[in-house]
Amino acid sequence: MVNQDGRRDAGRYATTGGALQSSIIENLLGWKGTAMKHRDDRRGLWWCVVAIGSVFTISAASGCAVPARGTRVHMNDDKVLIVDGRPMFPIGVTMPPPLDGKTPDGRPALAELRDAGVHFFRTGQQGADWDAEALAREQAWMDAAARYGMGCWVNLGALSVIGPDEDEKVARLREIVNRFKDDPGLIFWKNFDEAAWAGTPPEAMARGYRVIHDADPHHPVVQTHAPRGTIETLRPYNACADILNLDIYPVGYPPGMNSLLPNKEISMIGDWTRFVRDVAEDRKSCWMTLQICWSGVVKEGKTLRFPTFSQERFMVYQAVINGARGLNFFGGHIPQSLSAEDARLGWNWTFWRRVLRPVLEEINEKSPLAAAMVAPDASLPIRVNGADDVEFCVREAGAELFILACKREGATVQVTFTGLPDWAGHGELLYEAPRAVEARDGTFTDWFGPFEVHVYRFRR
Repeated sequence: MVNQDGRRDAGRYATTGGALQSSIIENLLGWKGTAMKHRDDRRGLWWCVVAIGSVFTISAASGCAVPARGTRVHMNDDKVLIVDGRPMFPIGVTMPPPLDGKTPDGRPALAELRDAGVHFFRTGQQGADWDAEALAREQAWMDAAARYGMGCWVNLGALSVIGPDEDEKVARLREIVNRFKDDPGLIFWKNFDEAAWAGTPPEAMARGYRVIHDADPHHPVVQTHAPRGTIETLRPYNACADILNLDIYPVGYPPGMNSLLPNKEISMIGDWTRFVRDVAEDRKSCWMTLQICWSGVVKEGKTLRFPTFSQERFMVYQAVINGARGLNFFGGHIPQSLSAEDARLGWNWTFWRRVLRPVLEEINEKSPLAAAMVAPDASLPIRVNGADDVEFCVREAGAELFILACKREGATVQVTFTGLPDWAGHGELLYEAPRAVEARDGTFTDWFGPFEVHVYRFRR
């Protein structure tokens, strides 16, 4: 049962004392539940279950259950994220709405984000020390994340950069990691942002990574790169993280000014996704951080510009097609980008409603694409003929075959896909009903306009 504020009411499943096995909770609540409370009127007690880890206990003495541990997160051989044994295509936002924030219609902000498929949001320090106030603030975010079945991507910032003789800093970093590593509201660590562009030595980053990983081997460290440098200059930072992330924001006036490469179109997303995968040498999972808003469209002398739905949708699919195994969206919090109503609520709900939520609904864990988003790339010999600027990936999930395809800028083209299995016949175009294609002898033909996306599903 889901309450009006988006939380699930598991009270009727609570039992007196003892432990609830994770398989039971997962069947009731999905892969990752939220904090829930139920009043037992017969006993006058409040019970609480935090269903984000894998083992749960309910205590009448404390009034609220505490998980025996937090999440366990790793990547499988296909670079797919595995959270408590279940695959996930992680979707995040930087920065989140205010703690205890609301949507324009009064719904809890984090409940709204989670309902649309957002799994995590960035928290942590922006250069300040981890003093008592910062620790309390981080704990509040952790509690809120767990309450709504989400996780914090905790920014350790400069604390993750360790010089050769900084023993006190090592001790402090280890203390912070130990403080939160078993919290059900934690999902990832973030080290120093855009370290290579900032000139931060990779050796110092690697020392910090070893401290984090030794203290907490169950939550990956994510290194974010700016769209700067070369494959050779960034590869030394591979020793500093488990996941590589690259942020790139192509929409603005003039277009493409966030990138120094010749391509100034939104198709640079595919270029940079392949770039960061090359940096990773196919040894690490790679994410892309895409645009809500960024400094290049809000600074003095700049003109505010947001991606349209079609642009955002293209960028999301192009990133996935080119190998991104997670997505983050930056800029919903930037004050200069907010309308009067959004400013009152502290987040860009206008962009969320018009653009981002509709895009996420196509790829989240409730969508028809859910299984494909976490499937490995298929080994089928599928090819596309008739254009060299149509990109695609192929995923198999159970009895279904998915082809995710997009076209870069340029002329409208008609292309032919070949190499489909013999059983493939009728193919739905997801999100374009009633459009469909018919494959014969492993082949079908379709049209692509510039920056167009088609998602094909064939059922055995």
